[in-house]
Amino acid sequence: MNSRGDRWLDREAGPVVRPYAMVRGRTRPRGESFDLIAVVAATGERPGDRLRYSPEHTRILRRCADPVSVVDLASEIGLPLGVVRVLLGDLRDEGLLAVVATIEPAGDRPNVGVLREVLNGLRAL
Repeated sequence: MNSRGDRWLDREAGPVVRPYAMVRGRTRPRGESFDLIAVVAATGERPGDRLRYSPEHTRILRRCADPVSVVDLASEIGLPLGVVRVLLGDLRDEGLLAVVATIEPAGDRPNVGVLREVLNGLRAL
């Protein structure tokens, strides 16, 4: 609380909800976790009344109408990656979302070209 009496309020963003509150304190999805570059997509099943969905669940499900990588999804909807993984797990557990593609690493060593591009991108920031 500040001197003006505002509680958990950001003038531009409105009320602030802590990320751990969105996922009820959970830090990992049940079952297998989601790799950063895994591609997820909605299965087309209707949500029904099986689970009370948060607005964030709904946003993720809408965005996953077209396949998207986990890291891109987190970036696009503006939520921390850990929160997105937990919410994805909820949707996967209900059969509403599935991992449709994964990229297996080519051996034990990372691709030098990819690392070079990442480094160049970081330097450009």
